[in-house]
Amino acid sequence: MKAKKHLGQHFLTNEATIDNIVALIKEKCPKDMPILEVGPGQGVLTFRLDKHFTHFKASEFDRDMIRILSKQMDEEKIIKGDFLKLDLKNIFDGQPFALVGNFPYNISSQIIFKMLENLDYIPIMIGMFQKEVAERICSNKKGKQNGILSLNAQAYYETNKMFDIPPEAFSPPPKVNSSIIYLNRLEDYTLKCDAKLYSKVIKLVFQQRRKKLRNTLKPLLEDTSDELFHMRPEQLSVEDFVNIANRIEEQNKKK
Repeated sequence: MKAKKHLGQHFLTNEATIDNIVALIKEKCPKDMPILEVGPGQGVLTFRLDKHFTHFKASEFDRDMIRILSKQMDEEKIIKGDFLKLDLKNIFDGQPFALVGNFPYNISSQIIFKMLENLDYIPIMIGMFQKEVAERICSNKKGKQNGILSLNAQAYYETNKMFDIPPEAFSPPPKVNSSIIYLNRLEDYTLKCDAKLYSKVIKLVFQQRRKKLRNTLKPLLEDTSDELFHMRPEQLSVEDFVNIANRIEEQNKKK
């Protein structure tokens, strides 16, 4: 079965890497926790996870892959269609679940945002990303890697890059290195500001990331005299953006 470029498919073939990923998922996820795998492909992780976990399902878009999976597992456990369009709260009848997988590179960032839209149902995520994307998600330092992905993910999750995977572990080999990351939802994941406003502010300032905040935030905030607003967005933390969102909300209440 040939990988399909338009679906971002690269089949994991290295047995040691497969063993390491399965072992990590088993270590971080309780056996009775429901597991949803995205992009199972030919099932190199799928069949092992299905045997180990009490409640397991796999979401696959490619009909050819679905035929392969159907030969070795219960069809009721295969969700046929686009993961990004699924109603996640109904996957396991409202139960929280772990989201895992060798994620298709072409939708990996969208998977993160889908997860964030369903925070209450996804306490754990273990997934494969392009190394560059993984490092952006898990970057907890102020700097160039800081951005929309990291600041949204780290507002709600502890983010960890676990290990890297070279191109030769796949068929066909991608042109980039890959990484496995582990996201564990914070014990208190209620943002200390309006969550929609927080995301709006981050999106706005990173659309013009080279500009200082006093310029990009003019449409939302009247008083940008503090030293904080003389910085560029990549220099700020989650807490800084929470503070900005709260200032905007306070200003709007006074109007």
